[in-house]
Amino acid sequence: MEEDPVNVDSQLKTCVVLGGRGFIGRSLVSRLLRLGSWTVRVADSAQTLHLDEYDSVLEDAISSGRASYHYVDVRDKPQIVEVTEGSDVVFYMGAADLRSHDYFDCYKVIVQGARNVISACRESGVRKLIYNSTADVVFDGSQPICDGDESLSRPLKFPSMLTDFKVQAEGLIKFANNRDGLLTCALRSSIVFGPGDTEFVPFLVNLAKSGYAKFIIGSGENMSDFTYSENVSHAHICAAEALDSHMEFVAGKEFFITNLKPVRFWDFVSHIVEGLEYPRPSIKLPVRLVSFVFSLLKWIQEQEGLGSNYDTAHQFALLASSTRTFNCNAAKKHLGYTPVVTLEVSLILMLQWFSRDLEKSDDTIIQSTADQLLGCGKVADILLWRNEKKTFVSFLFLNLLYYWFFFSGNTFASSAAQLLFLFAVALYGVAFMPSKIFGFQVKKIPPWRFEISESAVRDLSRDIVVVWNHGVRGFKSLSKGGDWIKFFKIAGSLYLLKLILTRSLAAFLFTGISFSFTAFFIYEQYELELYHLGRIFMECLTVVKNMVVKNLPFPATSAKPMFL
Repeated sequence: MEEDPVNVDSQLKTCVVLGGRGFIGRSLVSRLLRLGSWTVRVADSAQTLHLDEYDSVLEDAISSGRASYHYVDVRDKPQIVEVTEGSDVVFYMGAADLRSHDYFDCYKVIVQGARNVISACRESGVRKLIYNSTADVVFDGSQPICDGDESLSRPLKFPSMLTDFKVQAEGLIKFANNRDGLLTCALRSSIVFGPGDTEFVPFLVNLAKSGYAKFIIGSGENMSDFTYSENVSHAHICAAEALDSHMEFVAGKEFFITNLKPVRFWDFVSHIVEGLEYPRPSIKLPVRLVSFVFSLLKWIQEQEGLGSNYDTAHQFALLASSTRTFNCNAAKKHLGYTPVVTLEVSLILMLQWFSRDLEKSDDTIIQSTADQLLGCGKVADILLWRNEKKTFVSFLFLNLLYYWFFFSGNTFASSAAQLLFLFAVALYGVAFMPSKIFGFQVKKIPPWRFEISESAVRDLSRDIVVVWNHGVRGFKSLSKGGDWIKFFKIAGSLYLLKLILTRSLAAFLFTGISFSFTAFFIYEQYELELYHLGRIFMECLTVVKNMVVKNLPFPATSAKPMFL
């Protein structure tokens, strides 16, 4: 006999996922709905719910009434009370996508938001509150963590204010346990990754696109624990059940959550970067050098009054250069937690998701600055080594011309005459050669190869006229006076040309050939690195200039003239 659907629905437990549209929140909502024993209220800060192709489970659940969406701002307690009324469990995922440099806003969302959630749960009669914390709350980068457990004490100082706020929020959740019947616990997951990740993997992708993913910070031997998002979701559900069955060991406690398989941090990063078809990290940088650069950048921004937006990069540098592994025995014993997806399978699923996502976003090919400077044509292909055979032939030909004109001992005119004579003899001789010599095809040069089209002549004439007119306009503006920048540009260029012609034209040409075949290629390979280094250099110059200007004595104000 089939079970009455009404009775089945009445057996469903109701829960609220605060932050249900964030990275881990989405994973938890999906897992709760797939289990089939929950009615889920998805609460988030977006005014309306926008579903995509990955939200099919949630879309079906909303259609059937097993899920609903609610707009909630955690800074507004009445909104939280309204959405949590009548629910048994609240999964508080914390805030995501915060502006890290706006510390006041972050404090209101993270710390004050946690206070509002606790107060609202007590007011609406919620029995269980589970907080999604982070392993960062016991890590400041000063000491390695090897197989750390829940007995680890919190550092006195943290590398970022965001981590400090999360520590405060976790403390509030912990001390709210067993007040007005509310049971709480916190889960500290370590470096969460997975489909839909908005922090760790996108940060690696941006590093790879910027060219910085080729650098290894430190020795590259440090070990780290990583956690797949589905396993974090599973741990939350285990905690909700354990608060009923093992309340005395779970309530008011914190638990570390990982994939239970520590690996070398840079092996893991290399697997992701290579899996997304970027070069794997290979160049090692000293930790002190990286720390100095971040400290300098942070100081520059503080001097400019812009706050600091290098917290994420600084946190990554600490993770990338420190050993950080955790013991999850408490979670296994009291929560009944074991990973539902292994690390190897997690990497495959995550790479498949991000590969599809990158294919959608990388529809157009972006030309490099070097390619644009060289005209995006045959010259660019040769100087940027797109066709190695053509590049080598061109380089060899230019060097032969260089040695012919400057090392033959003849004048320029006689060298040109001899070259034209050899060319004429070769051209005439090729006409009498057979079509094949020892099996090799001899290509004849058709006469039309030496013809110049009328359009090419018109284009050349137009270019000459444009250059001439541009020069005339420049000299006209000089004759008017006042434009010092243009004067220095023209005068400097002419003086440089004078130095080149009077010193050594041969040395200039040799330098120019070598520069053309190396500098553009190197610039294209390290374009973004050079851009960022240049930006750092300019920011340093700006700070120095501002400091000098501030310390200059102010000119004495002249007395105002008196009119009688």
